[in-house]
Amino acid sequence: MRRTPARRPTIKDIARRAGVSESAVSFALNGRPGVSEATRTRVRRVAEQLGWQPSAAARALSGEGAATVGLVLARPARTLGGESFFLRLVSGVQEVLSAHGLGLLFQVVEDIGAECAVHRRWWAEHRVDGVLVVDPRAADPRPALLDELGLPAVIIGAPDDAGRPLPDHGAISTLWADDTGAMASVVGHLHALGHRRITHIAGLPELAHTRRRMAGLRAEAERRGLPEVRSVTTDYSDTEGAEATRRVLAAPRPPTALVYDNDVMAVAGLAVAAERGVPVPGGLSIVAWDDSVLCRSTHPALTALARDTAAFGRHAAEELVALLAGGPARRVEDVTPQLVVRDSTAPPGS
Repeated sequence: MRRTPARRPTIKDIARRAGVSESAVSFALNGRPGVSEATRTRVRRVAEQLGWQPSAAARALSGEGAATVGLVLARPARTLGGESFFLRLVSGVQEVLSAHGLGLLFQVVEDIGAECAVHRRWWAEHRVDGVLVVDPRAADPRPALLDELGLPAVIIGAPDDAGRPLPDHGAISTLWADDTGAMASVVGHLHALGHRRITHIAGLPELAHTRRRMAGLRAEAERRGLPEVRSVTTDYSDTEGAEATRRVLAAPRPPTALVYDNDVMAVAGLAVAAERGVPVPGGLSIVAWDDSVLCRSTHPALTALARDTAAFGRHAAEELVALLAGGPARRVEDVTPQLVVRDSTAPPGS
């Protein structure tokens, strides 16, 4: 059973409590003529008792004010320093918000519990009128919380392991790309080159997209009859990416190809290969998720899954703006990342 959101009081609530019409409430609260001073005083007193505040989002979208959208990253701050994905995503978000007179309130916290606490505080303090939510998780508590609060939101990424969008959660839209299909294209490329031992240096295991990529890798390996394919999880940092690379390359039967969940780890892995005297791509092929200037600037340049991350951010912000303007919640699939083949992949032993 859906819970009734802990919604903010409205003009209708004030009118009912004060025993006047909604238009009289609007006149009184906006300082317009048309009501007596006694009515104006009574309406303002009731508004204060109910904790009513004017909708900053509605004023901003009509050009009369400035509202704020929130974004919380629940990842260890140390892992974000070299992460270009979020910078590009936020640049796209900011482009849309600026055009609509909306500000962005950004915070980094250590875990999902702290993020939920931030959402509750922001809602209670009227700090934000909507939020963007990243890194969906299995059994994610955030959609139910945001639904309870009645806080409009866009979830960036499919929230469950199967890649299905959220069930109905009121004013919550979802925007995602097909991670499973993208992983299938990587495995298909490496298989066509002749690789049979492939290791996926994955990100945080609790994230839904990490789990989907791992599941997609297993499914594609099974379909193609590749028994020596596996995933190793990390925290997305260059340090853990490098350490994971050292471990797998030191195995008795090391992989001939590595697939990294971000560009930072892929570049770190390339450095480890050089450190160990393993030629890329002759002795080891490397593929990175989310193409960036890092992938294009290394030698050899890295084969990578490419998408317009700034456009992904713009699309997420556009969905949230539509919700703030009173539009319905939507489930939107974005463009699937496309594999860009460069010099870091070749047949094994070439």
